Amino acid sequence: QVQLVESGGGLVQPGGSLRLSCAASESILSINPMGWYRQAPGKERELVGIISGDITNYADSVKGRFTVSRDNAKKTVYLQMSSLKPEDTAVYYCYLLKYGMRHWGKGTLVTVSS
Repeated sequence: QVQLVESGGGLVQPGGSLRLSCAASESILSINPMGWYRQAPGKERELVGIISGDITNYADSVKGRFTVSRDNAKKTVYLQMSSLKPEDTAVYYCYLLKYGMRHWGKGTLVTVSS
């Protein structure tokens, strides 16, 4: 089981920025899809953004504001979030698909509030 450890969550004001990081316990390849989901209170978990090779996919709600990137040498994926809104408040989960198995981090809380 690959361990994924997120960091970087916290409280930020609307319009602010935050960067999340997720470090994997094993080596990852560019072809392994890796990225972020989120779950707001009372809602289902939803895709935020994911990267595989040179291809990235984002939820419509975050396009133009969030950017997913990765450093395979550091076994780390990042989520740069800008122009944050209160509705971005959620627990953000790191995700990795490797050898057909889905791996999840424990999540990091992002709260957008004044």
